[in-house]
Amino acid sequence: MTAPMPVRPPEPPGADTAGAAGPRTPEQRSPARLLAPLRETGKLFSLAGTVSREIFRRPFQVRELIEQFWFVASVTILPAALVSIPFGAVIALQVGSLTQQLGAQSFTGGASVLAVIQQASPIIVALLISGAAGSAICADLGSRKIREELDAMEVMGVSPVQRLVVPRVLATMLVAVLLNGLVSVVGTLGGYFFNVMLQHGTPGAYLASFSALAQLPDLYISEVKALIFGFIAGIVAAYRGLNPRGGPKGVGDAVNQSVVITFMLLFFVNMVLTAIYLQIVPAKGS
Repeated sequence: MTAPMPVRPPEPPGADTAGAAGPRTPEQRSPARLLAPLRETGKLFSLAGTVSREIFRRPFQVRELIEQFWFVASVTILPAALVSIPFGAVIALQVGSLTQQLGAQSFTGGASVLAVIQQASPIIVALLISGAAGSAICADLGSRKIREELDAMEVMGVSPVQRLVVPRVLATMLVAVLLNGLVSVVGTLGGYFFNVMLQHGTPGAYLASFSALAQLPDLYISEVKALIFGFIAGIVAAYRGLNPRGGPKGVGDAVNQSVVITFMLLFFVNMVLTAIYLQIVPAKGS
């Protein structure tokens, strides 16, 4: 009689493909998931650094810059002017109601105008640029990416960042700076009208309190915020447009993600800039 053949113990699932090619366990996949946001953040900062370098590199795309500037301005000027009126009105009415309770109604003008110039105006401009122009930029670059136009440009030795991204980012920055002045003026006029007409404030006290509390650095920080916010909106839109996932559906998802990410970054950066400004620049009269 022959000896019985030894029975081989059953192998665990995935043992036939052991090694690097085998399926990963949840414990192996979790570090990759945790590092994915850090990796995406690093790529975003890398694109921002590349764009900052390519701005000073020739040849400069003047025609593309003019076309993108006109496009961004055309889709944001009217909405920004219309949105700034209720923003200024709400701020003036709220501040006016609060100052009436405190017995300091004469300071309504200065407080409401400072709130519009320092906080509301840059945020309004950035949100509109991100929602209207940034989404269009992301969709345009994303469609070019899935059609492999960007890959073809790289094969021909043309940098997509310098040719397409830099003019769009510069356009968003320039429009944000110029649009910030328009929103500040319209918001201030809206607050003045509602304070004088609805809350029966005096025009002289409104203007006097503004000149007593406001100073020129308040306008400077507003323009600096608008410039930085425009840069952030352009960079995030370009980054998500250059990295879509899943074909045409991925382009739509990238547009939504670009708007949400920009909003989150804007509020965080605004908090940091405001804190730094209040620490560096003393209040007028202090």
